Amino acid sequence: MKPLGKRIWAIPDGYIPSKSNGPAPQMTSHESACILNVGDQPANVEITIYFSDKAPVGPYKITVPAERTRHIRFNDLKDPQPIPFDTEYASLLVSDIPVIVQHTRLDSRQAENALLSTIAYPASE
Repeated sequence: MKPLGKRIWAIPDGYIPSKSNGPAPQMTSHESACILNVGDQPANVEITIYFSDKAPVGPYKITVPAERTRHIRFNDLKDPQPIPFDTEYASLLVSDIPVIVQHTRLDSRQAENALLSTIAYPASE
């Protein structure tokens, strides 16, 4: 199938709470990017994290195999450095081929969990 989506995606709202309720890892508070690659070649994605009070961090390098989806928990990103908890941030995802990106947040700081999911902003083709 011909690649579908865009090459650059922005997620302007990011925040990983340091506290969680419920069993780990399923109910651990997190932010994630769900990346869909319907193309016939792997997508090489670089993620850069932006903060309000310090220089950006990245790139975090992710590969999404051809005709697959990959769910990336921002909590699990470690190289070049972990994303700090309880800190507002934004992210920019740049892929070498078109992909589709969905942003999801699970906030389980209290027993009544909150889940938010939305399509990221497609910044370019």
